[in-house]
Formats: sequence, structure tokens, C-alpha cells
Amino acid sequence: MRVAMLTGGGDCPGLNAVMRAVVRKGERIHGDQMLGLRDGWRGAVQGDVVDLSVETFRGTLPRGGTILGSSRTNPYKVDGGPDAVRKTLADHDIDALVAIGGEDTLGVAARLADEGVAVVGVPKTIDNDLSATELTFGFDTAVQVCVDAIDRLHTTAESHDRVMVVEVMGRHAGHIATWAAIAGGATMVLVPEHPFDVDEVTRVIEHRHNERGRFASIVVVAEGATPVAGTLAVASAEVDAFGHARLGGIGDMLARAIEDRTGFETRAIVLGHVQRGGTPTAFDRVLATRFGIGAIDAVHDGAFGTMVALRAGDIVRVPLAEATSELKLVDPAVYDVASVFFG
Repeated sequence: MRVAMLTGGGDCPGLNAVMRAVVRKGERIHGDQMLGLRDGWRGAVQGDVVDLSVETFRGTLPRGGTILGSSRTNPYKVDGGPDAVRKTLADHDIDALVAIGGEDTLGVAARLADEGVAVVGVPKTIDNDLSATELTFGFDTAVQVCVDAIDRLHTTAESHDRVMVVEVMGRHAGHIATWAAIAGGATMVLVPEHPFDVDEVTRVIEHRHNERGRFASIVVVAEGATPVAGTLAVASAEVDAFGHARLGGIGDMLARAIEDRTGFETRAIVLGHVQRGGTPTAFDRVLATRFGIGAIDAVHDGAFGTMVALRAGDIVRVPLAEATSELKLVDPAVYDVASVFFG
């Protein structure tokens, strides 16, 4: 078979590990010819196709990002985009496509699958917000990056009796923020699932600093967290090709509000894209590799229109439509664990 791959959306630690596994088993076990579509769906639309082989992926297991490149191109927002994708596949005699991405990339894959394209999906998002899989690769790495930063911020916050507001990724779900806050011993965590009350945030901080003496505070806030209506002005943002707002800035706004209301020196730290970059953790390398093997197995079983997923420790297949039907929000039981340590 001639099997192509693409990586769409934001880059993510473990992408190269997925592709390495697909190519390794595809080429060495099944005798497949492997190809790549550069820069996600943009390459599929524009016919930007490259040859891949086991040699291509030598040394990429610990490498972050994606050697194929990525983009947030949506073929269904491009005139003739879906037809151009099908033409690219036909022109290069591609029998099957492995699409590696998050909600948006897999949403496109699901629509194409419904239209007869032979596609298998692999879930990728550091946000861990795809409902059909228990975990996505890249999440563990992102959390570890955040915890490392929080550990370092504790010491400088304590030295200066400061409040540190740490903004982390998480557009619609606060998995990274919640896990990082628990592991990092944060004072409080604010997530998109629960609009926050600025007065309550400042009350907790004032209690720590005034009633308990000199005491540093770390507030972790997901980029998509929002205040209770009317309590804090939030600027509107531009949107991308999939209609998502380009977020960022809640950390700065919250830090200013805390300092204005409490008088305590407050600093905002936006971790941003460092959460996406760098070498993946061992867990993410293993999970990504298992997903890659599962994807090429699905291709050869003819299980098109499905996505590989992790459930109860096993790699299983689920319909692409199920994978993108709804977002997975933070489990209230996990958030309750974090809330025990507020204050």
C-alpha cells in the first residue's frame, strides 16, 4: 500500500514518535510505501507530498515538534479544498491517509471519511480534551513543563513575598492547569469549566498573606478561564480558520486585578509555547508509539473512519465522529482534589 501521513494543528511533543512507529511497521512489516503531506491539511490541498522512510525518522524519537510541519488550514474553508485533497491523494496513488491532530484536524478527517476517503485518525493535543480517549500524547510533557516552572517560581515568590499568576494552555478545558496545580502545590487553579470570582481569589490571597504572615502565593490559570460576568473586563480576540479565538492575556489581567485589590506585588508568567516544545517525556514517547502502531494496523485492517484511542490501558478504535463529537472537560472529582488545597 501507499500510505500518507499529515500532522495538523499546534505542534506537540510525541508527533515524531507517532510517525516513526507508523513508518517502521508500515515499511518493515507490511512493505508499504510511506509518504508525508507537509504542513497538515495545507499540504493536502496544495499537493505538497514528500517520500518518507525508516531512515527519515532516525533520531527523531526524542525530538519535539513535527518534521512534516503543521498548519491550521481548514480545507472546508478553502474554495475547492476537499476536492483538492482528493486530487492530491489520487495523483500520488495514495491508498490510505493517517491524520494526526486534535479536534479540528480530526473533524476534517471525519468529514472526508464520510465522503469516502480512506482515513485513520490519531488523537493529538496537549490539552487532553478529546472525549474518546483517556489520554492524548503531549499532555504529560506539557504538565511536566508547567510543574517544573511552578517549582522554580515558588522559591522566588517566597523570597519576595509575591503573588505569581501562571498562565498555562487550555482553551476549553483545564486539564493542564488542574494537574499542574496539584503537582506543583499551587494556591489556586482557575479553569474554563468554572468561571472565577475575582473577589474570592483576592480573599484567599489576603488570608494567606495577612493572617498567616509572610507567605507567597501561586495562582495557576488556564488561558481559556473566564471571570464571572461583570467582575473583570476581558478583551476580545481574533479567530483562526476553525473559528477559535487566539487566546492569551488572562494572566496579565488577573495579576493586575490582584495587585490593585490587595496591594501585594504580583507578577504574571505566561508559559505559552514552551509547553508545546522540547523533548517528550518517556510516557508520551510510549503512548505516541503505541498510537502509531495502532494506526497502521487499522489501515491494514481496513478500519477507515476510525481513530485510535487509549481506554483502560488498551489501544482501541473508535469512530472519528465520536472522537470529535464533544470535548472532554475536567473531571469534577479531580478538580475537587485541587480545591482541597486552595488557600
